[in-house]
Amino acid sequence: MTSPRTLLDKVWDAHAVRELDNGQTQLFIGTHLIHEVTSPQAFGMLRDLGLEVRMPERTFATVDHIVPTDQREEPFADALADEMIKALHANCARHGITYFDLPSGLQGIVHMVGPEQGITQPGTTIACGDSHTSTHGAFGAVAFGIGTSQVRDVLATQTLAMTKPKVRRIEVNGRLGPGVYAKDVILHIIRTLGVNGGIGYAYEYAGDVLARMSMEERMTVCNMSIEGGARCGYVNPDATTVDYLEGRPYAPKGAAWHEATERWLACASDAGCTYDDVVVIDADDIAPTVTWGINPGQAIAIHETIPHPDRVPPGERASVVEALTHMKLEGGAPIRGTKIDVAFLGSCTNARLSDFIEVARVIAGHRVAPGVKAIAVPGSTLVKEECERRGIDAVLVAAGFEWRAAGCSMCLAMNPDKLVGDQLCASSSNRNFKGRQGSATGRTVLMSPAMVAAAAVTGTIADAREVFGTREGVTA
Repeated sequence: MTSPRTLLDKVWDAHAVRELDNGQTQLFIGTHLIHEVTSPQAFGMLRDLGLEVRMPERTFATVDHIVPTDQREEPFADALADEMIKALHANCARHGITYFDLPSGLQGIVHMVGPEQGITQPGTTIACGDSHTSTHGAFGAVAFGIGTSQVRDVLATQTLAMTKPKVRRIEVNGRLGPGVYAKDVILHIIRTLGVNGGIGYAYEYAGDVLARMSMEERMTVCNMSIEGGARCGYVNPDATTVDYLEGRPYAPKGAAWHEATERWLACASDAGCTYDDVVVIDADDIAPTVTWGINPGQAIAIHETIPHPDRVPPGERASVVEALTHMKLEGGAPIRGTKIDVAFLGSCTNARLSDFIEVARVIAGHRVAPGVKAIAVPGSTLVKEECERRGIDAVLVAAGFEWRAAGCSMCLAMNPDKLVGDQLCASSSNRNFKGRQGSATGRTVLMSPAMVAAAAVTGTIADAREVFGTREGVTA
């Protein structure tokens, strides 16, 4: 009888080709996702080496980072962006790679397209030249971001040399209160464990709260695993996972479907398996959470005050001073009431259908505050179309938001959507680094979509529970 194993153990062992002399594993990559930013150089390396794509049927492409969200006609006004999309098109055509381009009607952020199409499946290994590939771990996949040279390696060999991470189980138990969302859960975890706390680990998210979450909420949590330093993050597959995948274009059909679901459920971590670390969090301790600094771990609950440099450990003082200086905030002051200039709904963290349903629910009847620029960017064309079918776009536009086409948009500003000067942005995205949103002096405060909506209509960082009330919404 075999010893109980974690999902990571099972997936890793099933995809191990061989153990290398340096102690790493040559790991087979079941699915490779590519986009326009990190793939051109990798394809160029293949050409220089005279190599072909080893398994083009396991590679899927979309365009997301550089694509404009307003004027999308080609050629793009940005010459570099236009060059990137043309290179992706040519490389996909040359190697026979499935490409979800703009005319397909299936384009979107790479971490949205994979799940929508049923390409993301439990028990697989998934790699992509994007740090937020951990999103796909919501399905019980071992998914991680890779660099450009590794994109080349996967294209050429369908394998990677990897060091197996340890596993930390993070249990979130209890029930979230009204107005507390999946985004608050992951910000609380990162705040608690730190941005470097996950180095060397895979995070296994579990507990009552995760079990009740929808797949879209689980994707939000797994998406930001990398912000906590983890190599990947995952949730064990269950009936919720299976229900989401059934009927999707790339999901198995007929008899193969039943075989697949049995296999998927069997890859969940066994009862009694051993973890390298276990962290237990009480849902009652999680409140609407926002960042105040320049990394996602610099976060506080909306009712708390910004840390004062004199009241933090000496080793943290310099980083707190740096963050407060950049953010133009005062230590010891409340974050609530801080004036905002921009409100951004979007990114691979929070631009799914359920996010827009919830924002439309709370914002109906309200108006964006004067002087605030508010944009809403769905994560995929399919989400955009479904929102429009339901009239969600009309609710947001009536409230004063600009309704855009699908793309990464202002999350990282490799497109026309950028902050100007020292504007402060209430953002549903995943990173608040200096310069992340297109301006070296721009300031980003991360929060849930409902909190972005509250900031938009008040013109300040606000508690959505106070602005909109505490009716039950799309919460775990």
